Amino acid sequence: MRRLAIALVAFVALAGCGEKVDVLQPSSERPFQLMLDYFPNADHTPIYAAQHAGFFKQAGLDLKIRQPSDPAAPLKQVAAGRVDLAVSYQPEVMRARAQGLHVVAVGALVRVPLTSIISLPKARIARPKDLRGKTVGTAGIDYQHAYLQTILEHANVPQSSVKERNVGFNLVPALVTGKVDAILGGFWNYEAIDLAQRKQHPRVIRMEQAGVPTYDELVFVANADALDRSGPLIRRFMNALRRGEIVLRDDPAAGVGALLKANRDLDPKLQAASVKVTLPYFAPPPGRPYGWQDPATWTRFAAWMKDNGLIDMAAAGASTNRFLPGVAAG
Repeated sequence: MRRLAIALVAFVALAGCGEKVDVLQPSSERPFQLMLDYFPNADHTPIYAAQHAGFFKQAGLDLKIRQPSDPAAPLKQVAAGRVDLAVSYQPEVMRARAQGLHVVAVGALVRVPLTSIISLPKARIARPKDLRGKTVGTAGIDYQHAYLQTILEHANVPQSSVKERNVGFNLVPALVTGKVDAILGGFWNYEAIDLAQRKQHPRVIRMEQAGVPTYDELVFVANADALDRSGPLIRRFMNALRRGEIVLRDDPAAGVGALLKANRDLDPKLQAASVKVTLPYFAPPPGRPYGWQDPATWTRFAAWMKDNGLIDMAAAGASTNRFLPGVAAG
């Protein structure tokens, strides 16, 4: 494993970012498997930008990107050691740990909530208090129900005055056909943009602006029991990914092009628009390394999940920043 340790051959200083990106050039490539949370889409563009630019190969990683067979697969696969990393969601990581899976988030991909309440003009929902008397469609996920209850409580709207309907993953069809007045579960950077491009004029209420504690929407997750072995490889991955994020920020069109090559079923116009609005949230907060996960944010969100009966444990050990660019190993 000493040969797999980090070989620092150059540093790229990032003005204003408070970090250094390690350019790693080992002598051989190590197989490395990443499982996405969903089909390749705009939220994964930094990954494909880095792959297209050859940064993973330069870091000594022979990256294979896999798609999950079902939404529950990524965390189970990484917990079982069948993949090196998985893309998942902070609430799912917390719940998986509460259920006994030995997983840990090792870096943020999108560092703000994307889940939102989306409605159309005819429903006249401009603010959370306008949900009174409305029907809200969700995918039937327990923490989506908790999001809605928290938002209603924060807006002083009686929970009994709002009807919640489980529409599965048919969120947008349920909204467009009028089966529900609003949906909770669509992403403001994806479904809302898709609706806007179809001249539906969606209205969006973001979770963290309506009473729900902020959280990292998409994170990279590793096997918590294998960090001593996989840590150096994760560090290589995160360094290569940071370089991809820089390239994407400098030339979004090239990054979108790399994504479209990976999934030719995607709508280029939608992906380009989604990447444009998401770019600020791929980047780390000022003064923090790429992939930064704020421990205080994780603590607050875990407390919220516990208060809502979703988990029975604190956030301790659920995330680590040990393997991020510029962070000393230890």
